[in-house]
Amino acid sequence: MSEETPAAGPALVADNTELDRMDLQHHLFEMTLGGKLQEAPIGKIHNCLDVGTGTGIWAMDFAEEHPEAQVIGIDLSPTQPEHVPPNLQFIIDDAEDTWHYRAPFDFIHSRMMVGSFGDWPAFLSRAFEWTVPGGWIELQDVETVQSDDGSFTLDPPSCDLAKWWSLATEGFEKAGRKMRDQSKDHKRLLEEAGYVDVQEKVYKWPINSWPKDKQMKQFGVWTRENTSAILEGLALAPFTRFLGWTVDEVQVLLAGCRKDLKNTSLHAYWTM
Repeated sequence: MSEETPAAGPALVADNTELDRMDLQHHLFEMTLGGKLQEAPIGKIHNCLDVGTGTGIWAMDFAEEHPEAQVIGIDLSPTQPEHVPPNLQFIIDDAEDTWHYRAPFDFIHSRMMVGSFGDWPAFLSRAFEWTVPGGWIELQDVETVQSDDGSFTLDPPSCDLAKWWSLATEGFEKAGRKMRDQSKDHKRLLEEAGYVDVQEKVYKWPINSWPKDKQMKQFGVWTRENTSAILEGLALAPFTRFLGWTVDEVQVLLAGCRKDLKNTSLHAYWTM
């Protein structure tokens, strides 16, 4: 969810910068999926739930693409537009609370929610209870950032960007919100919740324009902008509230991260 609450631990604050970043990230996912909104081979949809809808851009696109479906987008923050397709409804709701909807769903969509849930098994069990027989769920999440050639390492951190990700995820874990490598457990947890025919696909998002391939190089330009925009949002709460850093110390580290994001000798990529 895109809000920061002391009880729930650190999460992204839904200010204008973050909202713009989420729309940019939506574009990255569209590029990744070849223009599609999901990988699941869904057919005719009656009811769809978008968990952590953010700006609502995915839900709006899905509602327009599937006018036969009733689409609900939920989030903790009221950051969605007022004028939406007639088959779309936005609700301020917490997916970790008891669900109260009119009907179960043919398709449940969740994007970039690692770090948001304290109890993934409980969330997925609840989602399974609200999925119709033959329905689908799709989780689109980040795993970690890494390299294949050793130019970027997390253990030990080889640069400020590596230090930022290592410490940010450490702070989230201290708050009870696992982020780093959480998505590696998705397949197992989905199967334990009762889902069958669970498929896993991994994509690479280069952190900047380092790839030689022209398409991936352009992809890296967009990923750099996306990462740069999220640096502070992922750092301030966990660093200052759970790791004992001052705001000034965080800002110094972030300055180094921004330099790293421009360094094409770092052949790092996000695994998605």
